[in-house]
Amino acid sequence: MKSKSMKQEKTLSDTLANNTASYSGYSSCADDECFDDIHNSDLGVIASMSDAVYSILEGIGENPEREGLLKTPERVARAMRFLTKGYRQDAEEMLKKAVFSESYDEMVLVKDIELFSMCEHHMLPFFGKAHVAYIPDGKIVGISKLARVVEVYARRLQVQERLTQQIRDIIHDVLSPKGVGVVIEAKHMCMVMRGVEKQNSITTTSAMSGEFLSSQSTRSEFLRLINR
Repeated sequence: MKSKSMKQEKTLSDTLANNTASYSGYSSCADDECFDDIHNSDLGVIASMSDAVYSILEGIGENPEREGLLKTPERVARAMRFLTKGYRQDAEEMLKKAVFSESYDEMVLVKDIELFSMCEHHMLPFFGKAHVAYIPDGKIVGISKLARVVEVYARRLQVQERLTQQIRDIIHDVLSPKGVGVVIEAKHMCMVMRGVEKQNSITTTSAMSGEFLSSQSTRSEFLRLINR
């Protein structure tokens, strides 16, 4: 195991050195390495994760040393770092950088925000779309940041229920709006690929606060708009 780790760390170091220039321009990197955010401080983590993937391949009856799998442990480790990059991002700080004073007090809605996450129970993907709305009370936020909030929390191991609430809560905490409404519709691979194997099942969750809870007309408008 020690020699394997050392070999992987060397491979990672060489890859990083060869691709350092490409991270800024994305012009010469190969396949999904173009989207890596791996730094020198991450190499030990990647090596440890690669060792774990190597063991998984052995556990399922594969030969990690065959040609097609030689770089699979490293690729999987890098992919997992990308898919869980939300752990290394701060949604609150990101929102605070794009808050502006504004007298607008009608609903702001960004719908059909694509999301990709992984369930924490099986580490299988779930994916779909989020609809996020709020009613400003003197402060608005750059609309792209609503999509970025979804991305930050989705790129962690999740359950859909918690993800929905986290998006609502951070918008409420940072903006102090009159209300927040969040609806997520997603398909879970743990229900499609395994278990009950229901191919067309969609899970819908909602989390609301303020006027979205207290006002039937506001809630109805929100639901009508996202279902257009």
